[in-house]
Amino acid sequence: MPLRVQSPDQAHPAKTALQRPDWPSGAGSSELTGETAAVLRALRERDENTFAHCDRTCVLCVETGRIFGLSSQELAILRWAAELHDIGKIGIPDSVLFKPGRLDDDELGVMRTHARRGHDILASIPGAKVASIAKIVLHHHEAVDGGGYPDGLHGEDIPVLSRILSIVDSYDAIATVRPYHAPRSHEQVMRTLNDQQGRKYDPYILAAFGRAVEASPHRVAG
Repeated sequence: MPLRVQSPDQAHPAKTALQRPDWPSGAGSSELTGETAAVLRALRERDENTFAHCDRTCVLCVETGRIFGLSSQELAILRWAAELHDIGKIGIPDSVLFKPGRLDDDELGVMRTHARRGHDILASIPGAKVASIAKIVLHHHEAVDGGGYPDGLHGEDIPVLSRILSIVDSYDAIATVRPYHAPRSHEQVMRTLNDQQGRKYDPYILAAFGRAVEASPHRVAG
């Protein structure tokens, strides 16, 4: 799918009122609203930080998708996938999800099951549009060099919406406080992402995202 490139401050992790774009319509909203309200509520009860991360990622994905020139249908799918991309963490044990430090190899393996768990939760909701969203969620941790998970997809075999979500997800994750790192500035985050272009991230999409995020109110400071 060709993309047309036509995007949080250091305080953004603490924001409670996010600046949301007008949400796109479509992508089977009637199929999703009730079911996803329930699972999103469950995620919020399970882990407020992960819920907030999904919320920020959702907003920035929609902003970015609009600048990329995605259709309204693609934007709606991206919106739902971004909102729900970490829903599989509901099934991750507390000892892993809330560990106050770096995960060891075994724990990392457990954490990486969240992509497939999320897919399976969404796949249990009937509807073709939901199935499309579940596929984006499944592949949001793939890497263009084939070194990602869960299926080791390469390059354009990874859905383009998953490639967009991967970059935005990483941007917010690196920029915010985690048990294993302090929050980082925009410049530091972009340097980290650019170091992985052609390996983890699609270089074309990453370059476009770098331009897009500069215009976003959710760009971090620095």
